[in-house]
Amino acid sequence: MEEETKTAEETQAEEAPEAAEPAQDKARQKAEEIGKPIDKMTAPELREVAVLIEGVTGASAMKKEDLLALIKEAWGIEEEEPAAKEKATKTGATVKELKEKIARFKREKQAAKESNDRQKVEVLRRRINRLKKQTRKAARA
Repeated sequence: MEEETKTAEETQAEEAPEAAEPAQDKARQKAEEIGKPIDKMTAPELREVAVLIEGVTGASAMKKEDLLALIKEAWGIEEEEPAAKEKATKTGATVKELKEKIARFKREKQAAKESNDRQKVEVLRRRINRLKKQTRKAARA
């Protein structure tokens, strides 16, 4: 007889996981309707999905990164850390190598200024500018 009489809290605790599952299903169905992987969705699309997840509040004020983290956590998706890669230019030099070269040229330029070698200063200035452009291109790639 004691088994049949459960408190209201125990009944709610048992029903809560079942109630959460349909909400999760609705959110997943909405994501499938949009037809994109969640990483490629826009912030408004992510908000539509996040609102359907039970227990989520303030989704309308969240940014895309926050929404992605919230949805992935709710769905049990582990975020993969992107591998840190050095970006290389056409010449094969990494950004770090290019910046080291720029620093070396700046020291040479300063020495040329002190020795009043205007021609060398101008050549080094152009090289530094060219290297800076290469670092920007490498950073975008």
